[in-house]
Amino acid sequence: MDFDLPEETQALQQMVREFAAREITPHAAEWSENEQFPTHIFTKLGGLGLMGMLVPEEYGGAGSDMVSYVAVMEELGAADQSVASTWNAHSTIATLPLLAYGTEEQKHRWLAPLARGEALGAFGLTEPGAGSDAAGIATTARRADGGWVVNGTKMFITNAGTDISQGVTLLAVTGRDDEGRKQFATFYVPTDTPGYTVGRKLKKLGWHAMDTRELVFTDCFVPDDHLIGEEGGGLRQFLSVLDKGRISVAALSMSLAKAALALAIQHAREREQFGRPLAAFQAVAHKIADIGTEFEAARCMVYRAAWLADQGRPHATESAMAKLYASEVANRAASEAVQIHGGYGYMRESEISRFYADAKILEIGEGTNEIQRNVIARDLVRRA
Repeated sequence: MDFDLPEETQALQQMVREFAAREITPHAAEWSENEQFPTHIFTKLGGLGLMGMLVPEEYGGAGSDMVSYVAVMEELGAADQSVASTWNAHSTIATLPLLAYGTEEQKHRWLAPLARGEALGAFGLTEPGAGSDAAGIATTARRADGGWVVNGTKMFITNAGTDISQGVTLLAVTGRDDEGRKQFATFYVPTDTPGYTVGRKLKKLGWHAMDTRELVFTDCFVPDDHLIGEEGGGLRQFLSVLDKGRISVAALSMSLAKAALALAIQHAREREQFGRPLAAFQAVAHKIADIGTEFEAARCMVYRAAWLADQGRPHATESAMAKLYASEVANRAASEAVQIHGGYGYMRESEISRFYADAKILEIGEGTNEIQRNVIARDLVRRA
């Protein structure tokens, strides 16, 4: 067994670490406080070839593997979760359906600009009344002359309202089969399509520098060539790319735990009480030990799930396990790191407070942890 990353992946990770230290970390607090979306960062990431990591070179991407993707996420997320989560949504659920199910024309038309970093991608699944119950969506697409008319509302959608947003890939109900079951399809709706309205920027507990909005579709017409994949296969298409999405959120979670550990150690070394640094007190040292141990365990789970995906082996359960565990580790790590910081950690000026606010969503996004437990238990029972 070899737990070392390949040399080229280590070099890539080092490059991203240096980029993040120079371009992201010094400004992340300001972006968060002002709820400012840092467009220029994603343009620069595109210049580094990182906006289409999972997309083959023929479509403008880098053709990287999941292990390399996780290695990049480990550095971006440790610098700023808003930037990392924006990059993640763009790189996975916003682009992978186009890659997996789009026609050649659709890939060159929409996927390639996303992969080159010329534009930002979004995916519209969640609705005001449908989240974990993906099949419960109410947005509809009915056939019309030469295309489809979309009506409905999407909620909590990332990347749709920025000045470089290209459009949104969305899931809609197209009708019912002979047995009365809903049929779904995936459509690409470019920004500025008539009938497509991007709502106001939503106020969130964390991820303040990430663009999150409500999307409204009112008699929004899209031509036939905007249908991605086959009609009736939309939900299956979405579920097929979900495993990589779970790995990516697990990596995002792992990166937050990494940042919390570093900040906790730094503060424990520098802050003195009773004439000694906090790190000299066993109660504080044990907290650091627990954060570090859980981070390493989460890191192993995340990279293993990514490795399984790269090997073409089944990884749905391992992805769910990694997402479940890493997101809960991130929340515990952030909480304990704030505790070590004491009153300083509760101030919004502190760096750890930003990570603490960002942590909770990791247990909710890309499938709540309750759903992850359902997925894991169902598969373990099936295997037994």
